Amino acid sequence: MKNNVRHEPYELVLTELVDQSQKSEQTDSFFELVYIVKGNGLQHFADHTFAYQQGHLFLLTPKDSHRLEFEEPTQLFSIRFNTVYLNRTSQQEILRQIEVILKNASHEPGCVLKSDDDKKIVHPLIEAIIREHQTKGLYQKELLTQYINTLLVIVARNVMLSLPEKINDQSDQKVIQILQYVQANIYNPEKLRGEHIGTKFGISESYLGRFFRKHTNETLQQYQTTYKLNLIENRLLHTHMRINEIADEFGFTDKSHLNNMFKKHRGFSPSEYRKMFYGLGGL
Repeated sequence: MKNNVRHEPYELVLTELVDQSQKSEQTDSFFELVYIVKGNGLQHFADHTFAYQQGHLFLLTPKDSHRLEFEEPTQLFSIRFNTVYLNRTSQQEILRQIEVILKNASHEPGCVLKSDDDKKIVHPLIEAIIREHQTKGLYQKELLTQYINTLLVIVARNVMLSLPEKINDQSDQKVIQILQYVQANIYNPEKLRGEHIGTKFGISESYLGRFFRKHTNETLQQYQTTYKLNLIENRLLHTHMRINEIADEFGFTDKSHLNNMFKKHRGFSPSEYRKMFYGLGGL
């Protein structure tokens, strides 16, 4: 069974997989969240396989090679986001949550929900979204928007930590806290100064750099720059924000400051980067 209604700027699709000839769809949406309402089987993702079951939530992009092979009849609920979602999103915080998801998602098989507590929250939340999707009640659009935004925040929390290669589960918790702090304050340059970070985490400014490099194999400044550049690229490619608006949000003194920094690290100005992407068949 398929029950889909277009709710710009996202599409909600409820699908029943009851015949092995059926395959879960892969779409050209910007990115997609797929929730297993019921059933179990195998998720084939690139060259990997993951045993899925009820309550698992997958994050997919058009570049991801994804297929479900079910062992029991499976019901999927998909939320397919279009780039229009980013362009129309008036809440800056939601836009930032989307950026966190896209920047930090591992693009590996399996459920994106790592927290058991969040899995318990997401289940009734998905049920509420499906119910509103099907019943078309009063204030349906407003409620769906609130529910979906809440889901995005929960997903963002579960994929929050963008880890340098050397970081793993055995790493010093303080360096992980510093990484989380940098991500949370990437739009506020004053809070990213070595003196401020050192004071917050009880590390002298002179030792902070050595401590961070020891645990990550890169300098604190390199990590901040790389993370910021990746977010700026998302803004250039997936929103209609003007360059000066992006510069202002990320705390650059002006548009020229952003242009110089971006060109130094990417070899193109932000405008050239955006035009190049469009010219290659981008958004």
